[in-house]
Amino acid sequence: MLVGVPDVRSNGLDIHYETLGDPADPALLLIMGLGAQLIGWPDEFCAGLAGRGFRVIRFDNRDAGLSTSLDELGTPDLTAILAGDPATVPYLLADLADDAAGLLKELGIDRAHVVGASMGGMVAQHLAIDHPHLVASLCSIMSTTGDRAVGRPTPEAAAALLRPRPADRQAAIDGAVAGARVIGSPAYPAPADELRRRAAANYDRSYRPAGFARQYAAIVASPDRTPALARVTAPTLVIHGEDDPLITLSGGRATAAAIPGARFLSIPGMGHDLPRELWPEVIDAIAGNATP
Repeated sequence: MLVGVPDVRSNGLDIHYETLGDPADPALLLIMGLGAQLIGWPDEFCAGLAGRGFRVIRFDNRDAGLSTSLDELGTPDLTAILAGDPATVPYLLADLADDAAGLLKELGIDRAHVVGASMGGMVAQHLAIDHPHLVASLCSIMSTTGDRAVGRPTPEAAAALLRPRPADRQAAIDGAVAGARVIGSPAYPAPADELRRRAAANYDRSYRPAGFARQYAAIVASPDRTPALARVTAPTLVIHGEDDPLITLSGGRATAAAIPGARFLSIPGMGHDLPRELWPEVIDAIAGNATP
Protein backbone atom coordinates (compact mmCIF):
# COMPACT_ATOMS: atom_id res chain seq x y z
CA MET A 1 0.00 0.00 0.00
CA LEU A 2 1.22 3.49 -0.79
CA VAL A 3 1.88 5.40 2.39
CA GLY A 4 1.34 9.15 2.59
CA VAL A 5 3.44 10.94 5.17
CA PRO A 6 3.77 14.53 6.39
CA ASP A 7 5.39 16.90 3.91
CA VAL A 8 9.11 17.48 4.25
CA ARG A 9 10.87 20.82 4.04
CA SER A 10 13.14 20.86 1.01
CA ASN A 11 14.91 23.82 -0.56
CA GLY A 12 12.70 26.12 1.52
CA LEU A 13 9.47 24.49 0.33
CA ASP A 14 7.02 21.88 1.59
CA ILE A 15 7.24 18.83 -0.68
CA HIS A 16 4.46 16.25 -0.46
CA TYR A 17 5.46 12.65 -1.12
CA GLU A 18 4.31 9.04 -0.79
CA THR A 19 6.25 5.81 -0.51
CA LEU A 20 5.66 2.17 -1.36
CA GLY A 21 7.76 -0.88 -0.66
CA ASP A 22 10.25 -2.08 1.91
CA PRO A 23 12.23 0.85 3.39
CA ALA A 24 15.28 -1.42 3.35
CA ASP A 25 15.12 -1.80 -0.45
CA PRO A 26 17.03 0.53 -2.81
CA ALA A 27 15.22 3.85 -3.27
CA LEU A 28 13.62 4.65 -6.62
CA LEU A 29 12.48 8.26 -7.07
CA LEU A 30 9.72 9.03 -9.58
CA ILE A 31 9.52 12.59 -10.96
CA MET A 32 6.37 13.61 -12.82
CA GLY A 33 5.96 16.12 -15.64
CA LEU A 34 4.61 19.57 -16.43
CA GLY A 35 1.62 20.48 -14.27
CA ALA A 36 1.24 16.85 -13.27
CA GLN A 37 0.89 15.42 -9.78
CA LEU A 38 2.32 12.36 -8.09
CA ILE A 39 -0.86 10.47 -8.96
CA GLY A 40 0.34 10.69 -12.56
CA TRP A 41 2.36 7.64 -11.55
CA PRO A 42 -0.50 5.12 -11.16
CA ASP A 43 -0.70 3.04 -8.00
CA GLU A 44 -0.42 -0.23 -9.94
CA PHE A 45 2.64 1.01 -11.83
CA CYS A 46 4.32 1.93 -8.54
CA ALA A 47 3.36 -1.45 -7.09
CA GLY A 48 4.98 -3.15 -10.07
CA LEU A 49 8.25 -1.36 -9.37
CA ALA A 50 8.04 -2.12 -5.65
CA GLY A 51 7.51 -5.76 -6.56
CA ARG A 52 10.87 -5.68 -8.34
CA GLY A 53 12.62 -4.84 -5.07
CA PHE A 54 12.53 -1.03 -4.85
CA ARG A 55 11.37 1.45 -2.26
CA VAL A 56 9.30 3.66 -4.54
CA ILE A 57 8.98 7.37 -3.78
CA ARG A 58 6.67 9.64 -5.75
CA PHE A 59 6.17 13.33 -4.98
CA ASP A 60 4.54 16.55 -6.11
CA ASN A 61 6.88 19.08 -7.70
CA ARG A 62 6.70 22.65 -6.45
CA ASP A 63 3.64 24.47 -7.83
CA ALA A 64 1.75 21.17 -8.33
CA GLY A 65 -0.36 18.84 -6.26
CA LEU A 66 -0.05 19.30 -2.51
CA SER A 67 3.45 20.80 -2.48
CA THR A 68 4.11 24.50 -1.96
CA SER A 69 2.37 26.86 -4.34
CA LEU A 70 4.40 29.88 -5.38
CA ASP A 71 1.57 32.21 -6.34
CA GLU A 72 3.45 35.14 -4.82
CA LEU A 73 5.79 34.90 -7.84
CA GLY A 74 2.94 35.85 -10.15
CA THR A 75 2.12 34.62 -13.63
CA PRO A 76 5.06 34.66 -16.05
CA ASP A 77 4.86 36.49 -19.36
CA LEU A 78 5.28 33.46 -21.61
CA THR A 79 5.24 35.51 -24.79
CA ALA A 80 8.16 37.61 -23.55
CA ILE A 81 10.02 34.54 -22.25
CA LEU A 82 9.64 32.75 -25.59
CA ALA A 83 11.00 35.90 -27.25
CA GLY A 84 14.09 35.75 -25.04
CA ASP A 85 13.17 38.08 -22.15
CA PRO A 86 13.62 36.15 -18.86
CA ALA A 87 12.48 38.97 -16.56
CA THR A 88 9.38 37.11 -15.35
CA VAL A 89 10.92 33.62 -15.10
CA PRO A 90 10.15 32.49 -11.53
CA TYR A 91 12.63 29.58 -11.30
CA LEU A 92 14.44 27.06 -13.49
CA LEU A 93 14.45 23.29 -13.88
CA ALA A 94 17.64 23.17 -11.81
CA ASP A 95 15.62 24.50 -8.87
CA LEU A 96 13.16 21.62 -9.18
CA ALA A 97 16.12 19.24 -9.20
CA ASP A 98 17.35 20.89 -6.00
CA ASP A 99 13.89 20.23 -4.50
CA ALA A 100 14.24 16.54 -5.35
CA ALA A 101 17.75 16.45 -3.91
CA GLY A 102 16.49 18.04 -0.72
CA LEU A 103 13.69 15.48 -0.47
CA LEU A 104 16.19 12.62 -0.67
CA LYS A 105 18.36 14.28 1.96
CA GLU A 106 15.41 14.73 4.33
CA LEU A 107 14.50 11.07 3.87
CA GLY A 108 18.05 10.06 4.73
CA ILE A 109 18.67 8.56 1.28
CA ASP A 110 22.26 8.77 0.08
CA ARG A 111 21.60 7.42 -3.44
CA ALA A 112 18.49 6.66 -5.45
CA HIS A 113 17.52 5.29 -8.82
CA VAL A 114 15.86 8.25 -10.55
CA VAL A 115 13.07 8.03 -13.12
CA GLY A 116 11.49 11.09 -14.72
CA ALA A 117 8.74 11.50 -17.31
CA SER A 118 8.47 14.48 -19.68
CA MET A 119 9.42 17.58 -17.64
CA GLY A 120 10.25 15.08 -14.91
CA GLY A 121 12.87 13.60 -17.24
CA MET A 122 14.40 17.06 -17.60
CA VAL A 123 14.47 17.44 -13.82
CA ALA A 124 15.98 13.96 -13.47
CA GLN A 125 18.70 14.91 -15.96
CA HIS A 126 19.49 18.02 -13.90
CA LEU A 127 19.63 15.88 -10.76
CA ALA A 128 22.21 13.62 -12.43
CA ILE A 129 24.18 16.67 -13.61
CA ASP A 130 24.05 18.80 -10.46
CA HIS A 131 23.89 16.09 -7.77
CA PRO A 132 25.65 13.08 -9.32
CA HIS A 133 26.42 11.52 -5.95
CA LEU A 134 22.68 11.05 -5.36
CA VAL A 135 21.88 9.24 -8.62
CA ALA A 136 22.51 5.49 -8.74
CA SER A 137 20.85 5.17 -12.16
CA LEU A 138 18.89 7.46 -14.45
CA CYS A 139 15.84 6.78 -16.61
CA SER A 140 14.51 9.60 -18.79
CA ILE A 141 11.10 8.89 -20.32
CA MET A 142 9.47 10.90 -23.17
CA SER A 143 11.80 13.81 -22.49
CA THR A 144 14.51 15.85 -24.20
CA THR A 145 17.77 17.75 -23.69
CA GLY A 146 16.68 21.37 -23.83
CA ASP A 147 18.10 21.75 -27.34
CA ARG A 148 15.30 23.62 -29.14
CA ALA A 149 16.18 21.90 -32.43
CA VAL A 150 15.04 18.46 -31.19
CA GLY A 151 11.85 17.04 -29.75
CA ARG A 152 9.69 19.79 -31.21
CA PRO A 153 5.94 19.21 -30.83
CA THR A 154 3.50 18.89 -33.66
CA PRO A 155 1.22 21.93 -34.08
CA GLU A 156 -1.73 19.94 -32.70
CA ALA A 157 0.21 18.84 -29.62
CA ALA A 158 1.54 22.35 -29.00
CA ALA A 159 -2.03 23.68 -29.13
CA ALA A 160 -3.14 20.99 -26.67
CA LEU A 161 -0.30 21.90 -24.30
CA LEU A 162 -1.07 25.61 -24.35
CA ARG A 163 -4.86 25.31 -24.32
CA PRO A 164 -6.71 27.66 -21.95
CA ARG A 165 -7.21 26.19 -18.49
CA PRO A 166 -10.64 27.30 -17.29
CA ALA A 167 -11.52 27.53 -13.59
CA ASP A 168 -14.83 25.72 -14.07
CA ARG A 169 -14.47 22.07 -13.05
CA GLN A 170 -16.40 20.52 -15.92
CA ALA A 171 -14.71 22.65 -18.56
CA ALA A 172 -11.30 21.87 -17.07
CA ILE A 173 -11.99 18.13 -17.10
CA ASP A 174 -13.31 18.26 -20.67
CA GLY A 175 -10.20 20.14 -21.77
CA ALA A 176 -7.87 17.68 -20.05
CA VAL A 177 -9.59 14.73 -21.70
CA ALA A 178 -9.40 16.36 -25.13
CA GLY A 179 -5.72 17.16 -24.61
CA ALA A 180 -4.96 13.61 -23.52
CA ARG A 181 -6.56 12.33 -26.72
CA VAL A 182 -4.24 14.50 -28.82
CA ILE A 183 -0.97 13.50 -27.14
CA GLY A 184 -1.83 9.92 -26.10
CA SER A 185 -0.61 6.67 -27.62
CA PRO A 186 -2.32 5.92 -30.95
CA ALA A 187 -1.77 2.17 -30.60
CA TYR A 188 -3.01 2.10 -27.00
CA PRO A 189 -5.90 4.57 -26.67
CA ALA A 190 -7.17 4.89 -23.12
CA PRO A 191 -10.91 4.35 -22.57
CA ALA A 192 -12.89 7.57 -22.35
CA ASP A 193 -14.13 6.80 -18.85
CA GLU A 194 -10.58 6.25 -17.62
CA LEU A 195 -9.38 9.55 -19.08
CA ARG A 196 -12.32 11.33 -17.45
CA ARG A 197 -11.69 9.63 -14.11
CA ARG A 198 -8.04 10.68 -14.17
CA ALA A 199 -8.88 14.25 -15.14
CA ALA A 200 -11.47 14.52 -12.37
CA ALA A 201 -9.05 13.08 -9.80
CA ASN A 202 -6.38 15.58 -10.81
CA TYR A 203 -8.77 18.52 -10.66
CA ASP A 204 -10.25 17.52 -7.31
CA ARG A 205 -6.87 16.87 -5.68
CA SER A 206 -5.27 20.12 -6.81
CA TYR A 207 -5.87 22.47 -9.74
CA ARG A 208 -3.17 25.09 -10.33
CA PRO A 209 -3.19 26.76 -13.76
CA ALA A 210 -0.76 29.45 -12.59
CA GLY A 211 1.61 26.77 -11.29
CA PHE A 212 1.50 25.09 -14.70
CA ALA A 213 2.51 28.40 -16.33
CA ARG A 214 5.43 28.87 -13.95
CA GLN A 215 6.69 25.33 -14.57
CA TYR A 216 6.38 25.85 -18.31
CA ALA A 217 8.37 29.06 -18.02
CA ALA A 218 11.08 27.08 -16.22
CA ILE A 219 11.27 24.64 -19.14
CA VAL A 220 11.48 27.39 -21.75
CA ALA A 221 14.04 29.46 -19.86
CA SER A 222 16.36 26.63 -18.81
CA PRO A 223 19.52 26.16 -20.89
CA ASP A 224 20.35 23.32 -23.24
CA ARG A 225 21.65 20.44 -21.12
CA THR A 226 23.47 18.66 -23.96
CA PRO A 227 27.05 19.65 -23.00
CA ALA A 228 26.46 18.90 -19.31
CA LEU A 229 24.85 15.52 -20.03
CA ALA A 230 28.21 14.36 -21.35
CA ARG A 231 29.38 14.35 -17.72
CA VAL A 232 26.67 11.94 -16.51
CA THR A 233 28.20 8.65 -15.38
CA ALA A 234 25.15 6.91 -13.89
CA PRO A 235 23.78 3.95 -15.89
CA THR A 236 21.19 5.59 -18.12
CA LEU A 237 18.13 4.39 -19.97
CA VAL A 238 16.14 6.63 -22.30
CA ILE A 239 12.59 5.50 -23.17
CA HIS A 240 10.57 7.26 -25.86
CA GLY A 241 7.41 6.61 -27.79
CA GLU A 242 7.88 6.50 -31.53
CA ASP A 243 4.53 8.28 -31.95
CA ASP A 244 4.99 10.97 -29.29
CA PRO A 245 3.60 14.23 -30.74
CA LEU A 246 4.42 16.47 -27.76
CA ILE A 247 8.12 15.70 -27.38
CA THR A 248 8.88 13.99 -30.65
CA LEU A 249 11.27 11.08 -31.00
CA SER A 250 14.31 13.19 -31.84
CA GLY A 251 14.25 14.51 -28.26
CA GLY A 252 14.74 11.04 -26.86
CA ARG A 253 17.39 10.16 -29.41
CA ALA A 254 19.32 13.33 -28.60
CA THR A 255 19.14 12.57 -24.87
CA ALA A 256 20.57 9.08 -25.37
CA ALA A 257 23.27 10.41 -27.70
CA ALA A 258 24.33 13.07 -25.19
CA ILE A 259 24.89 10.66 -22.26
CA PRO A 260 27.87 8.31 -22.57
CA GLY A 261 26.79 4.68 -22.68
CA ALA A 262 23.07 5.43 -22.49
CA ARG A 263 20.69 2.77 -23.77
CA PHE A 264 17.80 3.92 -25.96
CA LEU A 265 14.45 2.12 -26.00
CA SER A 266 11.94 3.38 -28.55
CA ILE A 267 8.45 1.93 -28.35
CA PRO A 268 6.22 1.75 -31.46
CA GLY A 269 2.71 3.08 -31.01
CA MET A 270 3.51 4.93 -27.79
CA GLY A 271 2.70 8.61 -27.53
CA HIS A 272 3.14 11.04 -24.66
CA ASP A 273 1.70 8.88 -21.92
CA LEU A 274 2.26 5.55 -20.15
CA PRO A 275 -0.39 3.15 -21.43
CA ARG A 276 -1.29 0.30 -19.11
CA GLU A 277 -0.47 -2.22 -21.83
CA LEU A 278 3.17 -1.05 -21.81
CA TRP A 279 3.72 -1.09 -18.05
CA PRO A 280 5.36 -4.54 -17.97
CA GLU A 281 7.87 -3.55 -20.65
CA VAL A 282 8.63 -0.19 -19.05
CA ILE A 283 8.94 -1.66 -15.54
CA ASP A 284 11.25 -4.40 -16.82
CA ALA A 285 13.42 -1.81 -18.56
CA ILE A 286 13.64 0.46 -15.49
CA ALA A 287 14.48 -2.47 -13.23
CA GLY A 288 17.09 -3.76 -15.68
CA ASN A 289 18.79 -0.38 -15.85
CA ALA A 290 18.81 -0.08 -12.07
CA THR A 291 20.22 -3.56 -11.54
CA PRO A 292 22.72 -4.13 -14.39
